[in-house]
Amino acid sequence: MGWKPKAAIVLALVAGAIALGAVAIPLTSQPTFCAGCHTIAPSYESWVKSSHREVTCVACHVRPGIEGWLRDKAWAGTKDVAIYLFGVPTDPHNLQAKVDSAVCLSCHRNILRMSEVALRDLPPPVNKVGLVMSHRKHIEAFAKRGQGEGCTTCHSGVVHEQPIKGYPIVMPRGHLSADDKPWYPDHPEGSYLRTRALTDCFRCHDGKTEHEGKVVSRTCDTCHLSEKISNALLFN
Repeated sequence: MGWKPKAAIVLALVAGAIALGAVAIPLTSQPTFCAGCHTIAPSYESWVKSSHREVTCVACHVRPGIEGWLRDKAWAGTKDVAIYLFGVPTDPHNLQAKVDSAVCLSCHRNILRMSEVALRDLPPPVNKVGLVMSHRKHIEAFAKRGQGEGCTTCHSGVVHEQPIKGYPIVMPRGHLSADDKPWYPDHPEGSYLRTRALTDCFRCHDGKTEHEGKVVSRTCDTCHLSEKISNALLFN
């Protein structure tokens, strides 16, 4: 076989791969494709009812750039498909997908510049109880701790959970309550998502965790305007 036939075969394979990719990449980037897996279906159903329903799965779960695409889309996506077809998929209530904070901040970078002390900056119900914690300080603290924490440490359910007691936004669970009845997530006892949903601000503000040599404060007025605290109903 001469050089030309070999080159023709190589070019044909490359062209075929490009054509396949041109079809496969847009197709597999659609949320409806992701929802085809029964493990992901509950996440899809919560997403279509969320404030992020105009944002596709890959926009959050695939980091920008070549490396992000290769690791999060090509490698992780292929592995997930293989497990779905030939292995035992993870139970929907034990999914542990993560979203890199840089992806969140690509849309929400203004949160690092907001005063957050002015009540007009705050959405309900946190404005009623004067919650004024600083996002910038938390992002910087998470980076220094180096334990893989970030935006979703507190806002883990912002897309794939139901609003707590009908709140208009899915906020960190914290310890706020719309009434005197405790709130519990729908996930099964012992599941990862139930444990995550029940984790609140006291995960770090526990009177023991230290940051920069000081114990993180657990007092109410660390995060709340003191004159607003009486407006809050708290979880037990």
